[in-house]
Amino acid sequence: MSRPVDSVIEAARAFLGERITTNAALREHHSHGQDTQTPVLPDAVAFVETTEEASQLLRLCHEAHVPVVPFGGGTSLEGHVTPVRGGITVDVSRMTAIMQVSQADMDCRIEAGVTREQLNTHLRDVGLFFPVDPGTSACTIGGMCATRASGTNAVRYGTIRENVMGLTVVLADGRVIRTGGRVRKSSTGYDLTRLFIGSEGTLGLITEVQLRLHGIPEAMSAATCQFPTLRDAVETVIAILQVGIPVARMELLDEVQMAACIAYSKLEGLTATPTLFFEFHGTEAAVQEQAQLAEAIAVDNAAQGFRWATDAAERGKLWQARHDAYWACLALKPGHKGIATDAIVPISRLDEAILGAKQDIEASGLTAPIVGHVGDGNFHTVILVPPEPDGLARAWELDKKIVARALALGGSCSGEHGVGIGKREFLEQEHGPEALAVMRSVKQALDPRGVLNPGKIFLN
Repeated sequence: MSRPVDSVIEAARAFLGERITTNAALREHHSHGQDTQTPVLPDAVAFVETTEEASQLLRLCHEAHVPVVPFGGGTSLEGHVTPVRGGITVDVSRMTAIMQVSQADMDCRIEAGVTREQLNTHLRDVGLFFPVDPGTSACTIGGMCATRASGTNAVRYGTIRENVMGLTVVLADGRVIRTGGRVRKSSTGYDLTRLFIGSEGTLGLITEVQLRLHGIPEAMSAATCQFPTLRDAVETVIAILQVGIPVARMELLDEVQMAACIAYSKLEGLTATPTLFFEFHGTEAAVQEQAQLAEAIAVDNAAQGFRWATDAAERGKLWQARHDAYWACLALKPGHKGIATDAIVPISRLDEAILGAKQDIEASGLTAPIVGHVGDGNFHTVILVPPEPDGLARAWELDKKIVARALALGGSCSGEHGVGIGKREFLEQEHGPEALAVMRSVKQALDPRGVLNPGKIFLN
């Protein structure tokens, strides 16, 4: 007996040809992200290259009640791209056109499959850059919009939410809408752009993005600063933020994470002690002043002083080591998997959250390095899951303790990774049943047949 999905695949071949496939290897590649959720094979993978193709495909899936799962770079950490109910995975990675760049208006319009590195390479000669840096070169900007990503530069430049001016979105039934625009502000109608930012493919498929750009700073300097204790490092972060020093990046690595990075990235001249990575942007004079103020606060908290990355190559090596932190963690314990927690708390509660997480880790007996974008209160623990029968259960128990503390401190279970599958159980506790009911109503209104990325955000 023919299934509805088979009819959709056959109909889609009329306009996608071989770009809709049931190839086993491609289905396996699209069965998971970079997480510990159980992989599920999609029935087919469709590589769309235009908004119109996406619209035609979603119309077919809507009519046949076939699930649709958007897929960009496959780097998500909470199971967003796992097709838990099968259906068709729609891969936008071939939508890589940079459609328009305005140097005068400092904005651009791109297709959803463009990556941050691709965009910044294109922008380099016009003196502009896109600052949102989630820490991997593989993720697409469309995927970053879907998960409301941020990263190392968010403390100065904001998250993806603050840097998106408008979107082109294909709705569940194939209708195409454009939200927002090119102006820097508007007070007309509902803010549909923000509705789709962070919706994780459950309300629509993002195919184009209008982005705010920034001027490349006249000067950049980077430094590391090491501390005798984790408390000293965290208190330095809080003091720097409360004084109002406009650091571009401020990253915390505990002694376990530093040991991993030193071994994996061959960092020289650093020891396995709690460390802050800094970067300062601005004019030469402003960068020097920011750095001096930050260093003075750090020294007051028992720091050893700043160690400067003096040129672009050295600065690049330093930040590449930070971006490779997850892989460095996995290299610490070969054969282990990793669960990356994503708690965020108000700045004033950062010491309680991080030091409390450290106590939870020690009590669990697991290895879980701490690393985070502490400039905005966001920190991660990479819980290394031992290959033992109870290993995953112990890891999830630790994750829940860290999240529970963050929520108790007025924080969130996810600062940038999103909800997906992994954080669904915490959503009602964080937002309350009435707010969750409103979210469900929005989902029902835009996707009444429940075909868009089912099984994500909501428990059922």
